[in-house]
This record gives sequence, C-alpha cells and structure tokens, in this order.
Amino acid sequence: MNKLLIAVIVGAGFAVAGGAVAADAAAGKEKSQTCAACHGPDGNTPMTPEFPKLAGQPADYLEKALRDYKKGARKNPMMMPMAQGLSKQDIKDLAAYYSSLKGDLKVKY
Repeated sequence: MNKLLIAVIVGAGFAVAGGAVAADAAAGKEKSQTCAACHGPDGNTPMTPEFPKLAGQPADYLEKALRDYKKGARKNPMMMPMAQGLSKQDIKDLAAYYSSLKGDLKVKY
C-alpha cells in the first residue's frame, strides 16, 4: 500500500513539474509585434518575398523552425538572433498564434 501511495505521489509530482504548459495564442499575438515587422501584421503580408508567410502554418512546424533557429541547426542571419531571446513558452505561444490565423498560402505547381 505504501509503495502504491509513493508511486502515485511521485507520478503526480512529475506530471506537475515536467508537464508542458499549454500554448496561448492570445499571448502569442502580443509577442508577435517584432515578427510583424518582417512577416506582416497578419502573417500573410511579408515585407519582401524572401520572408515566409507564417499564418496558417502548422504549429509543430513553426515550433521546430524557431527551436532550430535558436540552437543554430537552421541558419538564417536574420532569424537566428531573433530566436535567441525566445523562451520555450514564447515559441509555443507564437506558433499557436500564427497557426490559428487563416493562411494565404497557394500551391504554385
């Protein structure tokens, strides 16, 4: 009985301590002001064609891209320094926000 109780308490502790905090699209919108300078205020109107449209992209794709910029696995002289200051929660929130927007992507071929 004691071993079961200890296992339940330890398991609950891991769930609380190690559990991921949910992404917050509203917080992502607030954090996206810097991103809007290049990717556009709606994520669909980048300043130049070299900057990608972010709106409507899958959240997991955006999260991975930002994590990769942050750790240097994805190289871009503009994005690498931008991603350096982002926390894990910032990345989740930004990805949630941009993935919640209606995308304007079109298939070219």
